[in-house]
Amino acid sequence: MADAAATIPTPDPDMPAAAPIADLPSGDPIPSSTPPSKTPKRQPLPLGALLAALPSNADAFLTRLDKCLSTPSGIDTVMLFLCYASKLSASVLSSLSQSALRRSAREWIALVASLPRGTTVVFSSPAAGAKTATIPTAAATALLLSKRLTSLSSLLSEARMILRLWALLGMYFWARRLVRSTFSSTTTATSEKTTPQTQTPTKLATLLEYLRLALCITFQSLENGAYLSSRGILSWTPAQQGRAYKWSARFWAAYVGVEIGRLAAQRFGPVSSREFSAKTAQEKTEWTKNTVRQLAWAPLTLHWGSEKGLVSDMTVGVLACIPGVIQMRDLWASTA
Repeated sequence: MADAAATIPTPDPDMPAAAPIADLPSGDPIPSSTPPSKTPKRQPLPLGALLAALPSNADAFLTRLDKCLSTPSGIDTVMLFLCYASKLSASVLSSLSQSALRRSAREWIALVASLPRGTTVVFSSPAAGAKTATIPTAAATALLLSKRLTSLSSLLSEARMILRLWALLGMYFWARRLVRSTFSSTTTATSEKTTPQTQTPTKLATLLEYLRLALCITFQSLENGAYLSSRGILSWTPAQQGRAYKWSARFWAAYVGVEIGRLAAQRFGPVSSREFSAKTAQEKTEWTKNTVRQLAWAPLTLHWGSEKGLVSDMTVGVLACIPGVIQMRDLWASTA
């Protein structure tokens, strides 16, 4: 699931309309006014030593990767990262290869146009390894790799959607905890003398939590229904499935808007700004990561919820990689 704190999954766009839900350090080097000390340079390890260390390094990497894949949320995070990294890579390769092919075609057209009138042009396959075939061959290889990465992205997107079929179960327990907390706070308020000023924030926070829960249940129910219908399990028509995917993304967009507003109030509210300044560095880092993640999802939810789309596949890959990298960094750090 994308947001562990809210325990909500996020819809995948390639299915066909909705898919997705470690701070990046930005420290700059500190300039020094003193000349660098003449310390001996560190000698590189011999090739033999590097090769000998490869098995242990690979073992350590696979051990941490196994820990990342040991929980459902960890599996979803890894697939989220790979899904949009492959989507972005496919878009870049496709763009570069098409540019190379267009440039090659323009060169041929210019060459033919420069020939004298009446000249007969005969096209033949160049010899293997000929230099004139380098660009088209490289472009064709890039296009093939782009197609395979696109297929991988679609497969991971569908796998994440299958995992999210169980998300409503988690939302049931979220609702149960929220109802219990509401009745518990009501009982406490009636048994103790409290002022309206202390009750109002609690009521607002509770209403906001109910709104977040309702939005999550709605968009997840729509996505589940559309996907199960596409597999012949439910009876929604293709038109109904398309509308369900669109409205699922729109409810997710509403959730993202609520989250951005809530995070902004925590930081810039007249009272909460003082509370924010008293938070620890780790708490401020978590706020920054949550804000960046939601700001990255915001345009994507509008894109997937629109009738014709708003951004290109490359833009989708770039924006969706931001929460993917943030969550993957957190997950990888937790397995150290």
